[in-house]
Amino acid sequence: MAESERHGDVVRAGSGQWTPVPGVPPLPEESPWDRPLKAALSRSSPAPAKPPTSSETPVTAPVPMPQDPAPAAPAPARGAEPAGPAAAPASVPSAAGPAGPAPAPAQAAPAPVQPPSPPVSPGPSPARPSAAQAGPASGAPPSLPPQTRPATRVPTATPVSVTTVAPELAQAQGKLLNGDSAARRTGRSLRKLVGSSAAREVEIATRVARDIQQPVGDGRQIVVTSIRGGAGKTTVSALLGRTLEHYRHDPVLTLEADPALGTLPVRLGAPVVRWTCGDLARIVDPSMQLTDVTGYLVQLPDGGWLLPGSQGRVGARLDPADYGSVVVALRRFFAMTVVDCETLPSELARTALAAAHARVLVAPATLEGVTSTRSVLDWMGGLPRPLMLPGTVVVLASHSPHMTIDLDAAAAHLRLDGVRVLPLPYDRHLAAGGAIRMALLGSATQEALGELAAELVNRAVHGPR
Repeated sequence: MAESERHGDVVRAGSGQWTPVPGVPPLPEESPWDRPLKAALSRSSPAPAKPPTSSETPVTAPVPMPQDPAPAAPAPARGAEPAGPAAAPASVPSAAGPAGPAPAPAQAAPAPVQPPSPPVSPGPSPARPSAAQAGPASGAPPSLPPQTRPATRVPTATPVSVTTVAPELAQAQGKLLNGDSAARRTGRSLRKLVGSSAAREVEIATRVARDIQQPVGDGRQIVVTSIRGGAGKTTVSALLGRTLEHYRHDPVLTLEADPALGTLPVRLGAPVVRWTCGDLARIVDPSMQLTDVTGYLVQLPDGGWLLPGSQGRVGARLDPADYGSVVVALRRFFAMTVVDCETLPSELARTALAAAHARVLVAPATLEGVTSTRSVLDWMGGLPRPLMLPGTVVVLASHSPHMTIDLDAAAAHLRLDGVRVLPLPYDRHLAAGGAIRMALLGSATQEALGELAAELVNRAVHGPR
């Protein structure tokens, strides 16, 4: 054979080494005469062991020790699946092929050295769960975390509109009377022709209009109450609201804080009522505008606004806290608020009087009425805070054309610590009941109302004089 012989993809040189030839495809399988040479080469220089990859587990033969039992299988490499039972060591195939002699039993190969595990980069140790994050102890019921719910308003059912006076009852009232009799009106007309009192009337009307129309920085509250029912408290409240609305150019509100079958809507001529002061207390919000608020009020036929206290139900109540929240929320929309309050000494009346800028105490022009009013004034004067008497005006209302009490003596008995006493004369239109028509009031009643309204506005804005 020549020194070198080409066969397939290798060249067998004289030294016995196989050298690949570039560009020549490899042989599909080994030749029969190449096996003895490769077996001899493998015995002389064994190939290095292939390190196990991360996806396979090395299978090593146990190393025989003199007195030790067979060692346990090594731990699998990082990331590898657990290995099954160790397989029996495979026998070394014969180097001579199927026709060659049987080879001698091979000695057990030494266990390959386990490759070192890749170094783990130091990092922050995982935080231990706190006691709040840890699960509940065994046997203890799981505790739910506290939940904070936002404050939501309780939904309020929309009330229905209720008529203040039944239609068949309204037709039974009959013809409205004028406050002055025919003889009194005739005498007044003659005095105007003579002109004896025209200048004085003009002077009084000018002063009254100037005092009532004075500017107000923020909303002022005028609270009207009495010592007992039937004294004329609601009538005076309605008259004050109408008078202020007639003179002033800013909105005026009349609020009913007497829910126990109050008659303020009837006296003001409101045909129907719907929302009450208690209803508005549950939905009022500081972000409301005037257009939002007026949707819950009653617009009166002759001007002004009304907030009723009830819908004519028996046993209706108004909480003092609800009253306070409504008054505080509405005072920025109305320059003047006239409050028809409960009679003394209820808690609501005391709360309203303490927060008012001016107070009206209505009493009948009778002996027992004046006596009871003096007792109430003494009680009000004994309160340390706030000082109520300096801002109080007493109204002596006459309910009959034939009153016998001396009004000057009664006023002197009630004039304490700045309290002013003003009379309200008898008026046929007011005595008939029903809706009040300002044009039908008597001349003396109109003059008394102008004087009362001017005095209250001065005390509410500037304090007692």
